[in-house]
Amino acid sequence: MFEQAFRNIDNVLWKEAGCTTELDYTEQTSWLLFLKYLDSLEQDKAVEAQLEGKTYTPILGEAYRWDVWAAPKDVNGSLDHNAAMTGDDLRDFVDRKLFPYLHGFKQRAAGPNTIEYKIGEIFGEIKNKIHSGYNLREIIDHIDELRFGSQTEKHELSHLYEAKIKNMGNAGRNGGEYYTPRPLIRAMVRVVAPQIGERIYDGAVGSAGFLCEAFDYLKSQTNLTTTDIKTLQERTFYGKEKKSLAYVIAIMNMILHGIEAPNIVHTNTLAENLADVQEKDRFDVILANPPFGGKERKEVQQNFPIRTGETAFLFLQHFIKLLKAGGRAAVVIKNTFLSNTDNASVSLRKLLLESCNLHTVLDMPGGTFQGAGVKTVVLFFEKGAPTRKVWYYQLDPGRNMGKTNPLNDADLAEFLELQKTLADTEKSWSVDAATIDSATYDLSAKNPDGGEEVIHRSPQDIMDEIAALDAESADVLANIRALI
Repeated sequence: MFEQAFRNIDNVLWKEAGCTTELDYTEQTSWLLFLKYLDSLEQDKAVEAQLEGKTYTPILGEAYRWDVWAAPKDVNGSLDHNAAMTGDDLRDFVDRKLFPYLHGFKQRAAGPNTIEYKIGEIFGEIKNKIHSGYNLREIIDHIDELRFGSQTEKHELSHLYEAKIKNMGNAGRNGGEYYTPRPLIRAMVRVVAPQIGERIYDGAVGSAGFLCEAFDYLKSQTNLTTTDIKTLQERTFYGKEKKSLAYVIAIMNMILHGIEAPNIVHTNTLAENLADVQEKDRFDVILANPPFGGKERKEVQQNFPIRTGETAFLFLQHFIKLLKAGGRAAVVIKNTFLSNTDNASVSLRKLLLESCNLHTVLDMPGGTFQGAGVKTVVLFFEKGAPTRKVWYYQLDPGRNMGKTNPLNDADLAEFLELQKTLADTEKSWSVDAATIDSATYDLSAKNPDGGEEVIHRSPQDIMDEIAALDAESADVLANIRALI
């Protein structure tokens, strides 16, 4: 039933001139799903309060509740067509009354970690793109069919929502930045092995895939107490996201996975000055796939000791800084990071090796990230002691990766088994940190049994490095001129 409802919604959105991509489909489905979820949450809380002999005060005013404006029912529980708005009336109510009212919650909320604040954030960041009130009526009717009552229903809905995010990632353009293959995330979570009571962070949260998978991992542990569950709900998962659409999707994804008021902040993570980070700001576990290839402004670069325009390199500095002593991290990054010769790359590798124990490098095959041709590695490190030995694993699923042959959990089973003991095999090997060239800190994945890996760099990578070297040369010349 759920799958058919999602398909019907997409079919209606396809007719909307304002919705042209999978990104639009997911965004518009998200805000309506959120309001339907909120209605179910309010009903559950009202029942709980009644059982405890208490009075529940609803979050939303009566005119803005789902069963009043979206899906009023008759005495038989069917849609009351006489009371239900449609056409221009429905569209105008949503655009002129509903969205402004919901956005106002941001100012009225008690604090940023409340569901009221999240409501205000969401409806200040997105807008209704369904311009036909008749199409909107049809979509609402399909959304109203969905039920959030049982854990089974929530689980199925979360899977369907993940599928929408995956489709969005496969849609090309900027969609890929929202989706990291879930088998890879699950493997990363298993290696860092978070524990109840630890704080887990993703500063480039995207669709919150890392936080959702970490939640599923911790929630599946046996003998959880009510205190443990409260800790998971309120004091475990933290994220930051710059882009409005990703922010909305992250919150909806976490809610569908069972986290009622996600600790996701809508902000430019890199605009925060690392010099201001205090111990209370640090985390036990960091899991992330930061965007790469982006270019940050000079004023943003000023926040970092190693200045570079490459977004991923700034994020890596941010993660190292925000990790507690003894904290663990798993971060996806372009494989060219291991061997780039520009000053920023060399300095960043030196920082990583000297301030952290980079114990594992997982070398991913091309095609892992659908819609993105870059090759990536996953860096696993612990903060607080320098690197002594780096263990590499070269993942080779034995097939070409792509949309029809995506990464699966079985592909990573051997890696997970070997990583426990850091064993050397045909696909894995170790490098003593003392043998790493202190002039370049080159960390290239060079399998001694399979010859050196040939890294095919993209033209953009080469151009970026040339630009970085040119900028360095210009700085040197400027300094020389200043001395003359």
